[in-house]
Amino acid sequence: MSTPLEIVILAAGKGTRMRSALPKVLHELAGQPLVTHVIRAAQALAPRAIHVVYGHGGDLLPQRLAAEPVRLALQAEQKGTGHAVAQAMPAVGRDATVLVLYGDVPLTRVDTLRPLTEAAAAGRLALLTANLADPSGYGRIVRDAAARVRAIVEHKDATADQRAIGEINTGILAAPAAMLQQWLGRLQNSNAQGEYYLTDIVAMAVAEGIEVAASQPQAEWEILGVNSKTQLAELERIHQRNRAQALMEQGVTLMDPARLDVRGTLHCGQDVVIDVNCVFEGEVTLEDGARIGPNNHIRNCRIGAGTLVHANCVLEDAVVGPDCRIGPFARLRPGAELAAQAHVGNFVEIKKSRIGTGSKVNHLSYVGDSEVGSGVNIGAGTITCNYDGANKHQTIIGDNAFIGSNTALVAPLTVGAGATIGAGTTLNKDAPAGELTVARAKAVSIRGWKRPQKKPKPGG
Repeated sequence: MSTPLEIVILAAGKGTRMRSALPKVLHELAGQPLVTHVIRAAQALAPRAIHVVYGHGGDLLPQRLAAEPVRLALQAEQKGTGHAVAQAMPAVGRDATVLVLYGDVPLTRVDTLRPLTEAAAAGRLALLTANLADPSGYGRIVRDAAARVRAIVEHKDATADQRAIGEINTGILAAPAAMLQQWLGRLQNSNAQGEYYLTDIVAMAVAEGIEVAASQPQAEWEILGVNSKTQLAELERIHQRNRAQALMEQGVTLMDPARLDVRGTLHCGQDVVIDVNCVFEGEVTLEDGARIGPNNHIRNCRIGAGTLVHANCVLEDAVVGPDCRIGPFARLRPGAELAAQAHVGNFVEIKKSRIGTGSKVNHLSYVGDSEVGSGVNIGAGTITCNYDGANKHQTIIGDNAFIGSNTALVAPLTVGAGATIGAGTTLNKDAPAGELTVARAKAVSIRGWKRPQKKPKPGG
């Protein structure tokens, strides 16, 4: 029978160097709070429970994590990492393996964590260490002549010889819960910081003859934490670079991998092309052969096969069929749905409307709360007047209708199949199928009328 895993995430730090009222772990990387990235990695290990230790920020962190499958433990006073872990331990089963993670270290890979949990499940104390060219500020891993880990010495407490050690402690560790609980109860705060260091349990394990296993990540960025806005920005670019690399390995063409931002999940089919400065948020799917032009912002959308999104468009909560053409400078708002081969052109806004197969809304138009059939042409400057100041109303346009430029369709309204609406019409009644409907003011020419002239300026 395998040992159950429980994970403790330390997220109580204030983050003074962030210079923000927001708790450090709630600052966002790739559109998600730092701590959320850690929770996702924890979930991938299928633990029995995830415990988050919080402190600064009052109820902000509990509020933000209300929908997450975590148990919260309050560290009212910040007395060090050992004290923080101890706040979660009353809710941890003694039969568990405990993995300790940090809410401000967001990029650790799941494959890096598994060796730690496996070693701890076998009764060892497992540490994640790393060799750095500049280990300043980190606790050093002290080994004996046989290369066995004997202790961790914090930088401020280290001797000159110990500070010359390049192997550092990342803080991430795993241990059997019963052992960890015992070691935490014996921690002392007789150090330069007056804190209870979690790292002091290493010397306790060594004294008891418990093997200390150490493993290292594949990449240094896996163990980097965030203590400032500069570090947050650096990790953002690392994360986006990794996402870009993964997309290209899947066959996606990125015109410039350095100018891509994925703030959610991006699924791409075969032969997808993405130009520069595109931002993808939430759940986005780009089907085979989709092409995304430069400077697009796409959130929670499905883009059909062969569809081209020209430059400078904003798409949100929309479904776009195959072989469509969108933009440039188009906006699809929530509820927009485009059938195959539909065209939505420059400075066109679609909201909560379905545009049928092969229909075109190409220039300077607004279509809201509408059902547009197939083969419809909507001329430039057309708007659906869907809001009466209190309620929204629907416009229905039948197949193959032709809506002339500068038309106002005052909903609720139905335009029959094959109908033609003359340019400049304000339509406030249903238009019959197959007929021409025109409603415009009569043109009047006034003989002898003179255009007003500017009055001369005094003294001019």
